[in-house]
Formats: sequence, C-alpha cells, structure tokens
Amino acid sequence: MRLRFPSSHAFHHGRLSIEADADDEGRNGPECLVEFADGIMVVAELNELDEGYRLSVPGYATMRGTQIAARRWRLVRDAKGVWRSQRDG
Repeated sequence: MRLRFPSSHAFHHGRLSIEADADDEGRNGPECLVEFADGIMVVAELNELDEGYRLSVPGYATMRGTQIAARRWRLVRDAKGVWRSQRDG
C-alpha cells in the first residue's frame, strides 16, 4: 500500500489518499510506503481495523529539516468518503 499526505506531515483530521500497489497482492506483513508532499517517503506499519486502518509512522525529518516524532494514527473515511487521519494514543 502507498499512502499520500498532501502536507509535509500527518495531522489530526488531515486528508490523505490510500492506494494499493500492483505488488501488494499476496504480500505478507504490515509494511507500507508513506509519501509526504515535500517528497519525503518513509516505510511505516499499516494494520487493518474493523473500520479503517492503524498507521504507525516512525520519526523522520521533513525536507526542510523539521524533526517529526514517531506517531500512531487511525485512518478512517469521513461522511463524504474521504480518508482522514486521527490521533491514536
């Protein structure tokens, strides 16, 4: 899976897109690629929930050098079907 955030970091109620990669079929393990708008990509852990996903993003630095701490997110669809991030713990 590939997740794309239209910002340099994820934030509460932020929008994102979730796309299946062609090589996802038959793949084991929770790894996914997270891409941010500034071009930074990280490998994160994505686990399916009853409604949506839990995403664990490791700490990283934005393209401008801002340090972003590791964080967990719940990814859920809003009333319009748009994927949104919510803080998880």
